[in-house]
Amino acid sequence: MEKHEFDIIVIGAGSGGLSVGLFMNQAGFKVLMVSKSDLSIGGDCLNDGCVPSKALIHVAKIVKQARDAEQFGLTLTGKVAIHKVIGYIHSKQAFIRTHEDAKWLRDQGITVALGNASFTGKNEIKVDGQLYSGKKIVIATGSKPRKFKVKGIEKVKYYDNESIFHLDNLPEKVLCIGGGPIGIEISQALSRLGSQVTIVNHGAIILEHDDLAVTSILLNQLEKENIEFLLEADVSCFTSSTEAVIKLKSGKAITHQFDAIFVAIGRELSLDTLDLAKAKIKFDKKQIVKDSYLRTTNKNVFVCGDVAGDLQFSHAAEFHARTILNNLFSPFKKKLNNKNMSWVTFTDPELATFGLSEKQLQKQHTKYRRLEKTFAEDDRAVVDHYTYGKLVLFVSQGSLFKKQKLLGGTMVAPNAGELIQELILANTSNLSVKAIFNKIYPYPVASRVNQGLITDLMSEGLTPTIKIFLRKAYQIFS
Repeated sequence: MEKHEFDIIVIGAGSGGLSVGLFMNQAGFKVLMVSKSDLSIGGDCLNDGCVPSKALIHVAKIVKQARDAEQFGLTLTGKVAIHKVIGYIHSKQAFIRTHEDAKWLRDQGITVALGNASFTGKNEIKVDGQLYSGKKIVIATGSKPRKFKVKGIEKVKYYDNESIFHLDNLPEKVLCIGGGPIGIEISQALSRLGSQVTIVNHGAIILEHDDLAVTSILLNQLEKENIEFLLEADVSCFTSSTEAVIKLKSGKAITHQFDAIFVAIGRELSLDTLDLAKAKIKFDKKQIVKDSYLRTTNKNVFVCGDVAGDLQFSHAAEFHARTILNNLFSPFKKKLNNKNMSWVTFTDPELATFGLSEKQLQKQHTKYRRLEKTFAEDDRAVVDHYTYGKLVLFVSQGSLFKKQKLLGGTMVAPNAGELIQELILANTSNLSVKAIFNKIYPYPVASRVNQGLITDLMSEGLTPTIKIFLRKAYQIFS
């Protein structure tokens, strides 16, 4: 059988795979990209994740704002036409897909193979009966939603992030299982469109990887929108297509009526057909064994994105890709380091986090200051009605001769993901907090709240001794 040879093979055409493949192609290398199908190109982000969910959230926000306008005398009638919502989502996916499909990739000079890839050797794969070899191979096959398995599950109308964007009608009552980012985002959107939503979460808090100081505020805001939460609870079984038995922390079992369930209980890696053993790639505890450089036990094969067993974000996959590309070309190898990672939960209000968490700082025995500021007295928050917001920052301990740096932080507020971008830049670039303090903010932009908290910190420098010095300087020089 004829074998086609490439400089690099990328298995999977999501965020990470596309980042590697497109750069290598632009740099003049012979690239093979493998995708299960043409419609799989773009990965989970385009097809079942970031893009459709944000389009859904956008429409739901418009509906919510229209209802809120009634307090100013407007009248709103009618119900949301879910087929128009789904049509809007698909139209935005189709627009993006014009530069994320097999034809476009081939037009760029990349060879594309459609089908399931499986290893036939350390540097060889087979796709649809055709053999390919590559000097380097990158596995970027992503992940898929974990299935919920309890007694009676076959009876219910079941949605996850792969099917929710194909609704043919809006369920009147939705039972969401899982209190992570996907569950919370989709639940709020469905609630705003008109569904009655109950969220069942095994843990005592939602968004367990974020700071309780901000997740508690988000929980309160969601409850104000009439979303019901059953925390420290589990679905025991389904007794019919519309009834669940839910076990509470107290041990009490209650029944709950619904029309459909939305499942968001985590994700599983997509590795089913790869036949990793033939490439001498070890697999342990449901993930590929890798080193800190994203290399597998076969040093010519790398992992990128969700399959790396790291943070499951599209931008994390892009970061993996940059790390891999650096190490392909530079003698100075970079280890994967997430100390500057950031993420946003796109609820309303948004919850945005960057850098190191308080738990990580404590684990590393790093000396730090925890700073908190509510938005209660922020002028923009007052007029835009989000004084419930909060900003938390972790700052290195400084002195007169030592610059204080941003180590991490989190914010809950409308558009928090945009408001913290300058804080992410300061964190990534290792800037002093004075960079924020000295910045001139047009009044009253929402991001002035960042400077407000830093100003509070800087004002602590006005010690009694400094005040005495300033009084003397005033007398002498004024």
